[in-house]
Amino acid sequence: MYDVAVIGGGPAGQSASLFLSRSGLKTLLLDNEKGLTQRALLKNHYGTGEITGTELVETGRKQAEEFGTEIKKAQVTDISKNGEGFAIETEDGETFEAGEVILATGANAKLAERIGLKTKAGQEKYVKTVIETDPDGHTSIDGIWAAGVAAGVSVHTIVTSGDGAKTAINLISKRKEERYIDHEAVPAKK
Repeated sequence: MYDVAVIGGGPAGQSASLFLSRSGLKTLLLDNEKGLTQRALLKNHYGTGEITGTELVETGRKQAEEFGTEIKKAQVTDISKNGEGFAIETEDGETFEAGEVILATGANAKLAERIGLKTKAGQEKYVKTVIETDPDGHTSIDGIWAAGVAAGVSVHTIVTSGDGAKTAINLISKRKEERYIDHEAVPAKK
């Protein structure tokens, strides 16, 4: 049983996974590897020069794995309540269990609609439907969160990355019952 399963391996999902794993939560990232970011050429992403979406996704994946996120290629087909958590089913017949779930499925709202989450019209040109969330990322089903484009934020990778981090920090804070902070100081020079 994982503490949190993140569905979607683009900037929002990977960013969420980084924070979740660094906080000590056992984190699973399920990604179908079909995200739109992989086709992008980014010239406006803070902290990098020109970078391809593929390079950005590969870097995020490496960071998430270094902090302990388990990453599996899978197409999630269903999520259902299972005792204290959720059962997550894939098209290959695998089932994973997690206490909570973050949906970071980008412009694809089919899974959200299938499991009964409240949705609404999207604001971005190519995003027709998004998941309704409160400002923290909670959805209409307790224990399922949404982040990034799936939650209605701008399609820009820097924005979706930040939203994934924000949602993860809110989830971690709820679990710890205090505001979670993830900062380290540069070691003093000797």
